[in-house]
Amino acid sequence: MPNWTVSARTSESVALLLYPGFSNHCLANAVEPLRAANEFLGRNYYDWSFASLEGDKVISSSGLPVMPERHISDHQGGDHLCVLAGYDVQSYAHHKTARALQSASRRFAHIIGMDTAPWLLARAGLLDGKAATIHPLERVRFSEAFTDVRVVADRYVVDGHIMTCSGATTAFELVLHLIARSHGEALKLDVSSMFLDASLDPGAAGVPIKTRSPKLAQVLAQMSDNIENPLPIAIFAQAVEMSQRNLARLFQQELGATPQQVYRHLRLSTAREYLQHSPFSVSEIALRCGYKNASAMTRAYVAEFGVTPSQTQSSRRSDMPRR
Repeated sequence: MPNWTVSARTSESVALLLYPGFSNHCLANAVEPLRAANEFLGRNYYDWSFASLEGDKVISSSGLPVMPERHISDHQGGDHLCVLAGYDVQSYAHHKTARALQSASRRFAHIIGMDTAPWLLARAGLLDGKAATIHPLERVRFSEAFTDVRVVADRYVVDGHIMTCSGATTAFELVLHLIARSHGEALKLDVSSMFLDASLDPGAAGVPIKTRSPKLAQVLAQMSDNIENPLPIAIFAQAVEMSQRNLARLFQQELGATPQQVYRHLRLSTAREYLQHSPFSVSEIALRCGYKNASAMTRAYVAEFGVTPSQTQSSRRSDMPRR
């Protein structure tokens, strides 16, 4: 069962190994959730760096040049190594790549193949006997080339210390999974809500498809739409034709929290966004988030985030990411 909150370590290090032709979209979806998580946490919990096979400049599929900080062979290792490759992945599936990845697998706690990069991991023997996924356009050739790999069509796959995902959007989902594993579903929900536009999928409420039932997504969307005038949980249960007990069980199974806890967090997260990005007073924000007065919201806010609304306002940053 997922945890709503988790006591994380002091930091996690992430290296991104880029191959020519990598997707800008995939790279952004690997890094931006980590940046946002740091913002929400108020500290640099995640530290990332860029590497390449030779240590030289790498050009993305759209022509964006990235100058890595080091050769991957010179990297001391860390928690996660994300490998990103593009359309011409097979031309880089040679002995030098295989040796580099085999060596890296002994220095990094987790190896993550994104987009077409699972092909490189498989050529290095890192996927033997494991389940894995890859970009849909490569799936048939991949399964024919690597018969020791159990190829599945999932959006992302976690098999021990090896993880794979099938494209740019699923890279975002996989990084959210890593965030939830370290910090809990609450931070994952905050980060996903920042980047995903619910208008693209009215039932999604900015929540990744892989880990959400349609009924849970519907309730989360309704909660998000009723921040200023909170509704009883019974109303949400009726809307999805469930008993309150069954709805509570669904929330515990998917998020590790009660509907009341999640609803309160959504309201207070909205309050935090107002505090960071609006000129409203604490009293006005309290009313906009369904609290009778500033004192009531302050008590809840301190219990949720460990700081007062006034402290959040005074430490606001102009570069805080917005939804």
